[in-house]
Amino acid sequence: MIIKQTEEFVLHELGEDATGHDWFHVDRVRRNALHICKEEKAGDPFIIEMAALLHDIPDEKLNESAEKGQQKLETFLESVSLTDSDKNHIVNIIESISYKGGRKTTLESIEAKIVQDADRLDAIGAIGIARAFAYGGKKGQPIYDPSITVRKEMSLEEYRKGKSTSIHHFYEKLLKLRDLLNTEAAKNMAASRHQMMVLFLEQFYQEWDGQGS
Repeated sequence: MIIKQTEEFVLHELGEDATGHDWFHVDRVRRNALHICKEEKAGDPFIIEMAALLHDIPDEKLNESAEKGQQKLETFLESVSLTDSDKNHIVNIIESISYKGGRKTTLESIEAKIVQDADRLDAIGAIGIARAFAYGGKKGQPIYDPSITVRKEMSLEEYRKGKSTSIHHFYEKLLKLRDLLNTEAAKNMAASRHQMMVLFLEQFYQEWDGQGS
């Protein structure tokens, strides 16, 4: 019942999203997370599923402000029958798994590690490529501009608002994700997805230089 309520809430909130953070993304993250949970034989499946379903609700990119997003998440959690312990665990997972410009965050639970891995898997591979360009277009970024330098170290503010392109995003985030995964199951799933991005970039540069066949 609680899972059903949560699905309906997320579908209502993110169903029309065009940045790659839509319901289908959330559902893929949920399914990836439950698969990793099963493969690793670790974590509480209910907490993992709830955190995966709700992980983008408070995202400041998708709300007027970080505070408004947090309020939206907390208001929903108050509306369903959960223990305070479960609510706190779900909120802690969601707050700790974001990339935030690559800053290392210590994850306190196996559930957080699994949900973070599941979210990061959906940011790479063929789906990740599609989402990168959907988000870049929505944000008004160019596809590519060779005159822009790839940013190595970024503050959260620079990561969110600095000048970049969709192709630069591969170097600033996506190609780093494989080595930041927590679980063996996720690392196995990431191998072919990472290779897909490498091949895509090779082909992109060939065509960019007018040599693609």
